[in-house]
Amino acid sequence: MNVHAPLALSLLNASASAFAADVAEALSQHPKKLSPKYFYDEAGSELFEQITRLPEYYPTRTELGILRSRGKDINAIIPKNAALIEFGAGATTKVRLLLDECDVGAYAPVDISGDFLQAQAAELRKDFPGLKVLPVNADFTAPFDLPGDIRMMPKVGFFPGSTLGNFEPHEACAFLRSARAILGKDALMLIGIDLEKDEKLLHAAYNDAAGVTGKFNMNVLVRINRELGGDFDLSAFTHRAIYNKERHRIEMHLIARKPQTVHVLGRSFAFRAGESIHTESSYKYSIERFAALARGSGWEPKASWTDADKHFSVHALMAVE
Repeated sequence: MNVHAPLALSLLNASASAFAADVAEALSQHPKKLSPKYFYDEAGSELFEQITRLPEYYPTRTELGILRSRGKDINAIIPKNAALIEFGAGATTKVRLLLDECDVGAYAPVDISGDFLQAQAAELRKDFPGLKVLPVNADFTAPFDLPGDIRMMPKVGFFPGSTLGNFEPHEACAFLRSARAILGKDALMLIGIDLEKDEKLLHAAYNDAAGVTGKFNMNVLVRINRELGGDFDLSAFTHRAIYNKERHRIEMHLIARKPQTVHVLGRSFAFRAGESIHTESSYKYSIERFAALARGSGWEPKASWTDADKHFSVHALMAVE
């Protein structure tokens, strides 16, 4: 008997209920807005992996380059035999660079996608046989308990990919405070942050020539149709990503091509021609603005590293009292 099955079923049911409630609320708002966390079903995760390999999309390869070139520097500030806790663990490409270079005693990937999490953990156990791999099936944006095996170990949080940029500034502050509470006193946090840059580079990264980002954006409507009984006509919406200079962020939208009424969960939602569903924001920071955000969230900047073009950054933060 699988003793974890009731927990897995509970998490699945809770996730489905949250999706339904959030979609109903989001489509009732003016303007309409959906959370970017709902991009990531199986198809959405695969599309995002395709995005990371696109020539226009610089963040993934640039962050990987920083982690490769600065591995020894990062290792120098990580406590020996520390527990590495990754918030929102996905593919293991980035964490493997840290595990290869750094003296880590345990790794706890945290993600709500239980099956994918267990599969990735199994692969890591094969490749790092001396490492404790302790997956945590949880929503990393909410409080969760760390495995008992690592509670007495020094702790290092890992949050790559500039995922923090998808949070509104007040949400980013709340997440950093929550992570500090979870990791505890004297913890370290390694975090990837996308930097402000030429608008043409940003526009190209989110409006790729192959249209993969558009498919990724549209996939949230595919999910609503499949999982919530929606009847979105995908051909009646188009992907648009713009840079909002005043707010230092890329905004992704799904734009209605014509007036229409969509049915979801037994409810009707009207759209005007040109009306938008705002699906994601991706904030871009300067080193100084991110440092100020970190300090206001219970962390002291300890070190930061960038690529030669200063397109991306990786920061080491220390928890403060």
